[in-house]
Amino acid sequence: MAASRVLLTDLYELTMLQAYFDEGLRDVAAFNLFVRRLPERRNYLVACGLDEVLGLLETLTFDEEALAYLGTLGQFSDRFLGQLATFRFTGDVYAVAEGTPVFSNEPILEIVAPLPEAQFVESLVMNQIHLQTLLASKAVRVVAAARGRQVVDFGLRRAHGLDAGLKAARAFHVAGVHATSNVAAGQAYGLRVSGTMAHSYVQAHDSEYEAFRRFAERYPGTTLVVDTYDAVAGVRQVIALAARMGAAFNVAAIRLDSGDLGQLAVEARRLLDAAGLFRVGIFASGNLNEDEIDRLLSAGAPIDGFGVGTDMAVSRDAPSLDIAYKLVEYGGRGRVKLSPDKRVLPGRKQIFRIEKGGQVERDLLGAHDDVLPGRPLLCKVMAGGARLPESRKTLDEIRTHAMNEVQKLPARLRSLVPADPPYRVDLSEALARHREALGLPHER
Repeated sequence: MAASRVLLTDLYELTMLQAYFDEGLRDVAAFNLFVRRLPERRNYLVACGLDEVLGLLETLTFDEEALAYLGTLGQFSDRFLGQLATFRFTGDVYAVAEGTPVFSNEPILEIVAPLPEAQFVESLVMNQIHLQTLLASKAVRVVAAARGRQVVDFGLRRAHGLDAGLKAARAFHVAGVHATSNVAAGQAYGLRVSGTMAHSYVQAHDSEYEAFRRFAERYPGTTLVVDTYDAVAGVRQVIALAARMGAAFNVAAIRLDSGDLGQLAVEARRLLDAAGLFRVGIFASGNLNEDEIDRLLSAGAPIDGFGVGTDMAVSRDAPSLDIAYKLVEYGGRGRVKLSPDKRVLPGRKQIFRIEKGGQVERDLLGAHDDVLPGRPLLCKVMAGGARLPESRKTLDEIRTHAMNEVQKLPARLRSLVPADPPYRVDLSEALARHREALGLPHER
């Protein structure tokens, strides 16, 4: 039996929900979603995943199958299950626009709703924002390392499940990746799909030359993988095919997938140019990440594009974010959390981004009703459980926004190495007073 999507939650969300209902705790609450600390090698994060969250909140209902299953657990009363049958999300959502760079302890999203509703959606909201923000933040580094050269997402086969593979391709597009090999993502999001050929196609033929000939004739403008047996010999086979096909030859690139990619690219370029095949590009793949791409290009490797799979699809160097969803206000009163290393300041928030001459200088984290210099980043995107028209952006609009916002960051933040100094985020006077009243240290 397929699982009901509404049950993609943690059990304690439901047990607390029943307790809230029984105790009459239904006043308006505010929860902040934020990342406590940036991963060691991230100077900023790229907020992503809001569109999916809003769609899920708008359609959140308990179907008959979900209610029947909960009834078998022996933890929920018939009265409570009856209340779930009419449960809907009726709250407001404030969020930074997808594609916006964000920093630690800044709310990516704020939910204001009756306590049971705001509490129940915790797992769903965290899951969706976490994955896409994590992967967009990795992909933007890969795109930066490629220095304008084509980057193609090859990550589906090693993504952590089918849903992750789809959402990853979306997040990569937001971050500036040029295409994906994931056909379902192409259909779902209108992404450009791209692919080459596998070594098995070459192996299935009696000769490498014959495999190249047949594929090139069937798919003009294709990319041929040349390292099934010997990369340099494979390049020579492509040159031989060009001589044989003459004006009909239409191969866009060769792909190098193993060995010393930099050295092989230099030799391949020399051979192709000597044969007059100046327009045949060189595409590289094989365990690539931003550091390896940067190393190759810094060494002058004549590579025109990169296929990046596992490292980007699972964010290998930083596979999770210290993401949190915390109550900051209930019944009109600020609420705090004082756990060591997990402190939460009370009250709803706003982020003010201060810019000078088109460059971002610093952020001010303030109370939601503060009037401070800078551009407010948290905007209302849902009211009364319904999306606002201004929240509906095309994926290309989100991508353009991301590229523009990242370019506004200081160069030290866009670097692949830790920024020195890191980006500055100050507390407003109102939040600083809250911190002092609680006896908390002055650090963010």
